[in-house]
This record gives sequence, structure tokens and C-alpha cells, in this order.
Amino acid sequence: MNSIVFLDRDSLPARVRRPAFAHDWRDYPNTAPHDVAERLSGATVAITNKVRIDAAALAALPDLKMIAIAATGTDNVDLAECNRRGIVVSNIRDYALAAVPEHVFALMLALRRNLLAYRAEVEAGTWSKSDRFCAITHPIHDLAGATLGLIGFGGLGRAVADLALAFGMKVLVHNRSIKPEPGIEFTTLDELLERSDVVSLHVMQTAETRGLMGRAQFARMKPGALFINTARGGLVDEAALIEALESGHLGGAGLDVVSTEPPPADLPLLALRRPNLLITPHVAWASDEAMQGLADQLIDNIEAWEAGRPRNLVAC
Repeated sequence: MNSIVFLDRDSLPARVRRPAFAHDWRDYPNTAPHDVAERLSGATVAITNKVRIDAAALAALPDLKMIAIAATGTDNVDLAECNRRGIVVSNIRDYALAAVPEHVFALMLALRRNLLAYRAEVEAGTWSKSDRFCAITHPIHDLAGATLGLIGFGGLGRAVADLALAFGMKVLVHNRSIKPEPGIEFTTLDELLERSDVVSLHVMQTAETRGLMGRAQFARMKPGALFINTARGGLVDEAALIEALESGHLGGAGLDVVSTEPPPADLPLLALRRPNLLITPHVAWASDEAMQGLADQLIDNIEAWEAGRPRNLVAC
């Protein structure tokens, strides 16, 4: 009988059904790194969202046959070691195709229309003191007619493009492979940065993409352009991003991820108090509907593996 252990159950506030095969189940609200091997002792299936399972832990787990990652990102699991040991690893695909694109546009709209600055003006009484019916104190820009540059064109990038086209935006894409789509122009990274009014990241964080956006890339962006990141914080050189914001070269940034999560209190980005910087705590994926879809797919992956038809594999 399979033994299933969920290392960080509280990271997924949704109903998680039990697999439809004989098993025993244990879950923990969260798991510290030094407890991983002990808690997975005897387990055949491990479920993890963000808890790291490294080579040292895997070496102590001879019974482990599958790791079901309760997320799309796989950087918390040593995939090479899993391949070496014949451990199947699955992840979650395309569960937030409404949630993340909507969050991207929430950030984009808030920044293009200067909503944080206007809220501050209202709270400070500026509108009440105005000698006319409105108080236009900050520039407002439409999305219609603007150019959106998407770095990455998987399921989420494609869904963001669909919304952009509905808003009347022009869409540029830089991607490893070209997938011809009506209304989409594929181009080089440099050209995308130079032409886009908004740049949004939609790539996985790997050794090749870490630090993808640095000083040279921000400098190449159009003056006044917006930068959006709902992917992974490690894709961005945060010091370079701060410089681009403080110099006025960037028109603003909307972030749902940072380099270290949860961030230390002294993370420089968190100390920035600017109306053109909007940071949310890694919640773009976390609509109720998306989280339930994730939870259902998580168990689907485990059931498919147990039935001998593994799906959504990233290792073995």
C-alpha cells in the first residue's frame, strides 16, 4: 500500500481529495528543511509545494517512488537526482490560465492609470480642495494601442496575449520556439524590449534564465515603459530594477514575486515607497477557483502514476 506524505499542506488552502486507491495519508502544515527526510521516511509518494527535496534527503529515502509537486515550478526538487534514482516527478500545468493573466492586467491597469497615486491624492484631501470636478494630477495612459512584450509563450503567456488583444494592444513575443498566432509578432529579446510599452515575464526559472532581466535589459527598455513579473523573482536583478525605477527610466513595475520568499524585512525592494511600484505577495495564482483546480490536478497526477499512466512528468 502506498504511503503519501504532504510536506506543506497549509500552502494550499483548497479541498484536497484523497486518491482513489488504497493508501495511508499524512500531512503537515509546513516542514523545515531538517525534517524532510524524517517525515518522508517510508513514504512512497511525497507531495511538496515549496519545501525543498534535495539530493541529501533523497539519499535517505529508498522507498520513495514519486514526488508530486503542488505547483508549476520545479526548482525545489533535485530533478537530476530523481532521474538517477528512478523517482517519478510530476508538476501542475495550466491551472491558473484565468488567475495569473487577470493579475497581470490588474497590475498593468493600476500602473498605467496611476491608481496608487490617485488613491493617495484622495486620502490626502487633494480632490476636496480642487476648484473643479476632477483633480488630474498624474498622467493616465490607455492600454488600447499600446504594445505588450511577452517574454515566454507557454499557456500563461498565451492567455495574457488573448487578454491583450481583447484590450486592443499590439503583442510582441520572445520565445524559444515560434508558434505562429494571428495578431502575435515574434521577435528578438532586444527588439521586444526596445518597442514594448509593457514587458511581462512568463518563463520558468532555470540556470539559463536566472538574472534574465539585468541592467543592460532595463536600459534597453523604452523610457517610461512598465515591467511586470508574475513568474519568478530570480529572473530579475533587483538592484538593477531599483536603479531603473529611481532614475525615472522605467515608468513603473508590478511584481508578484521577489528574489527570496518570504522576503526578509530588509529586502531593498520592500523599502521602496513609490506610487509606480506595486508588489503583491505571490498571490497571482491564488484565486479560489485556480487553487481548487490545482488541488484536483495534483491528485489526478498521483492517481495516473499509480495506474501506470503517469502524466505531467518533469523527471524520470
